[in-house]
Amino acid sequence: MSAAEGEKPLEVVEICAGAGGQTLGLERAGFRHRLAVELDANAAATLRSNLHTILGYTEKEAEDAVKVGDVADPRVWDPADHPDVDLLAGGVPCPPFSIAGKQLGANDERDLFAWAVEQCGRIKPKVLLLENVRGLSANRFAAYRQHVLDRLSEYGYIAEWKLLQANKFGVSQLRPRFVLVALQPEYAEHFAWPTPNPEEPPSVGDLLKDLMGSRGWEPKLVHEWAQQAYRIAPTIVGGSKKHGGADLGPTRAKRAWAELGVDAMGVADHAPEKGWRPKEGAPGPKLTTAMVARIQGWDDIEAEGGIEALALKEFGWQFQGRKTSVYRQIGNAFPPPVAKALGESIRNALLKAGKPKTLLEATDAVLDPVYKLLRAQNRPMTVDQIMVRLAQAGTVLEQPDVERRLSHLSHDFVMSTQARSNGAIAYSLGEFKAFIGQDDHQRHDLFTQHRARIS
Repeated sequence: MSAAEGEKPLEVVEICAGAGGQTLGLERAGFRHRLAVELDANAAATLRSNLHTILGYTEKEAEDAVKVGDVADPRVWDPADHPDVDLLAGGVPCPPFSIAGKQLGANDERDLFAWAVEQCGRIKPKVLLLENVRGLSANRFAAYRQHVLDRLSEYGYIAEWKLLQANKFGVSQLRPRFVLVALQPEYAEHFAWPTPNPEEPPSVGDLLKDLMGSRGWEPKLVHEWAQQAYRIAPTIVGGSKKHGGADLGPTRAKRAWAELGVDAMGVADHAPEKGWRPKEGAPGPKLTTAMVARIQGWDDIEAEGGIEALALKEFGWQFQGRKTSVYRQIGNAFPPPVAKALGESIRNALLKAGKPKTLLEATDAVLDPVYKLLRAQNRPMTVDQIMVRLAQAGTVLEQPDVERRLSHLSHDFVMSTQARSNGAIAYSLGEFKAFIGQDDHQRHDLFTQHRARIS
């Protein structure tokens, strides 16, 4: 889909753009990139190259559209230069919220979610789109999410979180993504989340058998392998520079890959050749980066006449850098088909297509009642006082639940305590610890210290 001739295209500023998974999906949904900012030089080179060769930008347009560096560094770009853009989008770093990591949240120097939300107050985009890992949907981050909704409400946005499954949008992979969409009210009443596809995506075997046999591996063996790889893939894990070379994930993921006949202990340089047999103990061949890219949704998949008539239109997306860098670029990307589906829903809202719906105030949603109560109070409260006040408001929490929520709050917010004469501890909620652009925030020193390992 593209803008009609003579019609001004909808424009997007994309932060933490990576190698262009979200870029490709949004472009296919009818958006054009005013700017894309990415930290990793190889991913930025990939993005710049494909804006020109695949998406039709001139070389100068592609060069001007991609900025390389820390997205929060004003020397790289100034958000104030892009007022009223149609869409501000991004896939900010996942490790602060990943179940596979330490879930440091606001204390992680890679956390840019809160910073991105603050840019709505500067840029005033019509719509904000941010995606992250499922871990952000956990109870651990309920107050973090509540703070985000409240902050966006202050800026005049209607915001909503939703967990989307990539396999419901044609991607042959179990890849849940937690998505935030915030719209100005006049567009929010026209927004609807994309409708999942009721059809199951192709299995790993059906999706990759042509690539597996592309260098002469015997057709009989390719067929046998494809029969074993009869399910969709587990989540592709791109990882970060803090860890070793390319492989397909932690131990549990490796077991899931082994059941599909895939050796997940690395990524191959090329597909199996004639006469290839797995080494002793290996479950089958390794995947190549091209295969991983296809699983991630970089190819346009159209099924006509059933799975045997699967037609694959290669986008020809070319990745820059060495194999490990390429694998990380692919694995960390937002699957293009999911980005396209979201982009189409956002485009419809911006064009005010369809009958408007009645809006529900986002601030009515209480994700963390302890956070909401303490935020509204001007005095410290004990656990017993919190329980009584919540019960009066119709929310019953037991003491262990209140204490657990207070512990979670202390990770992401400054928490002050006072000892009462009876020995009880009273709690009061202070500032949000997350980086939102403060000159004196610890993020600056930590980012500089770990710069070479951040991706």
